[in-house]
Amino acid sequence: MFWLQTKKFFVVILGAFLSALGMNIFLIPANVYSSGFTGIAQLFSKVLTDYTPFHLSVGILLLLLNIPVAILGWIKVGKSFTIYSFLSVALSSFFLELIPIIHVSNDILLNAVFGGVIIAVGVGLTLKWGASTGGLDIIAMVLSRLKDKPIGPYMFILNGIIVVTAGFLYGWEKALYTLVFLYTSTRVIDTIHTRHHKLTAFIITKKADEMKNAIHSKLVRGITMIPAKGAFSNETRDMLMIVITRYELFDLERIIHEVDPNAFTNIIQTTGVYGFFRRD
Repeated sequence: MFWLQTKKFFVVILGAFLSALGMNIFLIPANVYSSGFTGIAQLFSKVLTDYTPFHLSVGILLLLLNIPVAILGWIKVGKSFTIYSFLSVALSSFFLELIPIIHVSNDILLNAVFGGVIIAVGVGLTLKWGASTGGLDIIAMVLSRLKDKPIGPYMFILNGIIVVTAGFLYGWEKALYTLVFLYTSTRVIDTIHTRHHKLTAFIITKKADEMKNAIHSKLVRGITMIPAKGAFSNETRDMLMIVITRYELFDLERIIHEVDPNAFTNIIQTTGVYGFFRRD
């Protein structure tokens, strides 16, 4: 367990470093905007510098924006997820201040694509190891735990505001290249982890009761138990079906490995859920 947590810590550091690297080497020099809270921080920093006598760096603004969200996550989601998520934000802010802003290329398209790939690798690794990059990820987890509300519309609206504002203030060409970044980063994150908000896991195991209790102790999710029989072995087993969010995938995989490493698990994308059960 200690080795797993240590490895997770170093993955979060690596993810934060890659995210900051992509911002300071590619996106910020080209005035191409990121998504979510990072994009808001980037846009606010640019507006403050250009239209007021004040200046706050992207790193500082990103940290300030995430403080109230981290408090909300601590209260509503849980300590472990929130700690690692805020750690990711704090490290990203630190690396944004540490890494110099360098103009590697004058080609905006190259900046948008390479920035999207590097940042997406950092975000994908962070998500894969059970943390998040803060901001809307924590809000998504809170909404899922409380009301099971989809985060997609919120992401669409927020990113739409960033793109439109950037277009009005700094030209529509930069806004369109921001869309290139968003597409590139989403595709890479899809490859490394998953951007699908809900997943369904089918777990076939001989230790169904032990598995059920372990999942209930960690995840706020209902489980359906289905009798199953092996077609080749004729052995009777139980199949557990559970719908989770992408943020809970790491914890579920760890539970399965600890309780029954030989369990057969099939995790599929879930496009729609009705009556999504939440255990209070």
